[in-house]
Amino acid sequence: MTGLAEDFAAKAGAAVVVGASGGLGASIARMLAERGSDLVLTYRSNAGAAEEIADEARAKHGRRAKAYRADLTDAPGVAAVLDEAAAEFGGIHTVVYASGPHVPMIHLSRVSPEQFRNQIDNDAVAFFNLVHPALPHLRAGNGSIVAVTTAATKRYPIRDGLSSAPKGAVEQVAWALAAEEGRFGVRVNCVGPGMLTDGMAAELIGNGDLDERALDVARNNIPLRRFGIAADIAEAVCFLASDRAGFISGQKLDVDGGYGV
Repeated sequence: MTGLAEDFAAKAGAAVVVGASGGLGASIARMLAERGSDLVLTYRSNAGAAEEIADEARAKHGRRAKAYRADLTDAPGVAAVLDEAAAEFGGIHTVVYASGPHVPMIHLSRVSPEQFRNQIDNDAVAFFNLVHPALPHLRAGNGSIVAVTTAATKRYPIRDGLSSAPKGAVEQVAWALAAEEGRFGVRVNCVGPGMLTDGMAAELIGNGDLDERALDVARNNIPLRRFGIAADIAEAVCFLASDRAGFISGQKLDVDGGYGV
């Protein structure tokens, strides 16, 4: 077994991190670079954040890295980005889906059909738009897909339907791909974040969707009695993407402090 710093050093091509400008995506990208992977980073609007991570990967870890703008609702555009990245980096060994729209905490009875449709389009459909054109590149090198979803698909927290429903669809697509693509050497897994102090949770706290009372309730529902951080999710993603998990496919690892017990 190699050391963690060498997990991806021998892999041809790059890891594609979608949503790299967000809190979780950024942490995942940094850890992949630390462990030897070249990086393809995609962002929808925050070019500066993605470029900062790419600069860091080059300067600090000596990795090749490039940021691309990608709108996951634009299927042809996503396919073009993947093809360009694969040509420039000599292939794609991993695709990490760490993206998704902002999810307000709201009861489903107050969600309009249009709002629900937009969440599905910008998450579940977006995931398919990404992984479908990635498959030929992943087949070429026995690559892997890791989708960052949510622990809420196992134990539902009230007012989280706009997250758990689309992410549930993402997980079902992941299981289907694991079953169908294994014959080509492609592995597909999911990581389900629980309550974190980074990423989407930080936004919900900042805008008041989660007040102190709600945070206390959430904390008491977690056996470890604390929230996680982005690095906890990155560790799980990097493990599942690495050859250490070479016989793991079609699985979901919830990183939730025991919330789903």
